[in-house]
Amino acid sequence: MTATANVQKSGRAVAGEELFESLAHFVVLHNGQSPERAERIADQAVGFVVTAATTTVPMVPSDDVDLGLHALILHTKEYAALCERHAGRFLHHNPAPGGGARDPEKVAASARAMKAAGFMVFDELWTVNGTNLAQCDLDCGRPYGQA
Repeated sequence: MTATANVQKSGRAVAGEELFESLAHFVVLHNGQSPERAERIADQAVGFVVTAATTTVPMVPSDDVDLGLHALILHTKEYAALCERHAGRFLHHNPAPGGGARDPEKVAASARAMKAAGFMVFDELWTVNGTNLAQCDLDCGRPYGQA
């Protein structure tokens, strides 16, 4: 019997070390996160953008992932290059008019889309107002996106 490895992508690998370290540092400085948590947030933000580039799911970040997304967007040159490389165009930030609350169903769907796209998803970062929306199912060995 042959074992099949389920290798998942990381935002860190996609971003490259220099951009990734800068994003994590930004999240530490501007959002008061620990270095370890900032790295996880930065990882999810990059994976979020890459997934948004190709999915048909309306992507909405969690409260934590949004911290990394804003850090990424403020790295304008690198963000534009990432968008061009993965989407073939610039992906505009599109906040809800009036700054309305995040739709929990769309946030959960975004985490599932990232999993389906092959990205590692850190479930604890996929919350809205403290409610976790990305619980891993009990069969974590099964590739995401497959029944």
